[in-house]
Amino acid sequence: MRPNLINMVPAIEGEELVYLQALTKDLSEDQLVNFIALYNGKRKKTDQILLGCVLGFVLISGIQRFMVRQTGMGILYLFTGGLCLIGTIVDTVNHKKLAFEFNRKMAIESMAMVHAYR
Repeated sequence: MRPNLINMVPAIEGEELVYLQALTKDLSEDQLVNFIALYNGKRKKTDQILLGCVLGFVLISGIQRFMVRQTGMGILYLFTGGLCLIGTIVDTVNHKKLAFEFNRKMAIESMAMVHAYR
């Protein structure tokens, strides 16, 4: 029986679940387990990104961009005060999109690693 992604990936949301189901449909059960182990170690939950955005208001602007490996944007936010807080506000509103884009990249990277170990 094929493992259920909802039970294997903590705090997964709808769009991410649909994406992962389409991405992993052709994997064997062992490959799926390996993929999930790799993916869970790399992915960011949306609440982690939201926390980074909130911390950008009170501590270090751009921390959310560093969390999703957008170093250039993180440095820009750091030196401009989150683009005068406007960029930080936009990121706070769009934190789910930031998390999904990062997680999609991590899923592709994890899938490449699973295929490399065949």
